[in-house]
Amino acid sequence: MRTWRRPESTARLRFTVLYGVMFLLSGVGLLVITNLVGLGGTMVSRSAAPAEPATLADADRIAWLQARLSDTHAAQSRQLLIGSVVALVVMGVVSVILGRVIAGRVLRPLSMITAATRRITADNLNERLAVHGPDDEVKDLADTIDDLLERLESSFAAQRRFVANASHELRTPLATMRASLDVALAKPEPVPAQTAALADRLRTELDQVDRLLEGLLMLARAQHGSLPDRTTLSLGRLATAALAARSADITAKRITVDSSGDFSGDFLGADDSGWTQGNRTLLTRMIDNLIDNAVTHNQDGGWIRLAATTDDATTQLVVETGGRILDQEQVDRLARPFQRLGADRTHSGSGSGLGLSIVAAIAAAHGGTLDLRARPEGGLRAAISLPLAAVPAGVPA
Repeated sequence: MRTWRRPESTARLRFTVLYGVMFLLSGVGLLVITNLVGLGGTMVSRSAAPAEPATLADADRIAWLQARLSDTHAAQSRQLLIGSVVALVVMGVVSVILGRVIAGRVLRPLSMITAATRRITADNLNERLAVHGPDDEVKDLADTIDDLLERLESSFAAQRRFVANASHELRTPLATMRASLDVALAKPEPVPAQTAALADRLRTELDQVDRLLEGLLMLARAQHGSLPDRTTLSLGRLATAALAARSADITAKRITVDSSGDFSGDFLGADDSGWTQGNRTLLTRMIDNLIDNAVTHNQDGGWIRLAATTDDATTQLVVETGGRILDQEQVDRLARPFQRLGADRTHSGSGSGLGLSIVAAIAAAHGGTLDLRARPEGGLRAAISLPLAAVPAGVPA
């Protein structure tokens, strides 16, 4: 059984209701005035008396004629009332239809502005509405939006220039500090133990800063940069390569990896599933971060399950891990920069807090989403959904 849904309160609907109500009120007023005038004429005709005296027979005949005249007036009044009501109903329906048509024509420029604005994204901020017409409120609104788009284009261009320059400018001091440490430790004189320990600590911190800087730059590129060099890639292949790169850590933590696809999807093999289009560097980093998160924040002797699913329009990579029961409200914040579930989950505490936020940003840049769910049995379920692409020629089905 279909449930009734209240229609959305759009400007066109409000204009239509306004036109219809105003017409109906005018029609009701006209109907009332018409019937009052007709009722007044009937009362005057009833109150009129014969000018000359009449005999009894003539009086009876006059009374009979007055009664017939009154009945005729009453019938005419009823017919006039019925006809007026029917005309009012017909014109009310016509007024609603005409009001909807007129409201649509009035609001058509706004609909065009809305559709054009929705087509404009961070990749085509150079487009403008360029509405032509008289200098009215609609054109003023369109010109204001064009000015806003121009300011946004300048802002995004400045951010892209910053991302391009920051990679070199910020890495140079880090490389200089590393070189200074290596030179200090490479001197012929014996290096004191405390100095060597301090140098190792500084090198570790420099590596952490380098990873943090790389994560920030990658996040900026995904959020504000374009996606050149698009190619067709398999999420299954990228996940398999990411697992192979972390095989030493997986073995050290005795983590069991299940990619048979029995739990929710297809097998992740070397030549198979999850085809999509995008930038190879960004998509590789997205999958690497997702697998790295599953390995780093896993418990000793834990497990990881992976699968790829597809439908008519999207492909999805699902990564599940076990562990303690998590709070969904805290899980929802993991896609934000510098958000963690706590040191008891990270163990080493070496993460930068940017891994999943980079995953979410890269997925969004490719027209997809990252969905994080706390598993009722404990652990985390991460699902990346991206637009589906056709399998390249030459790849076995």
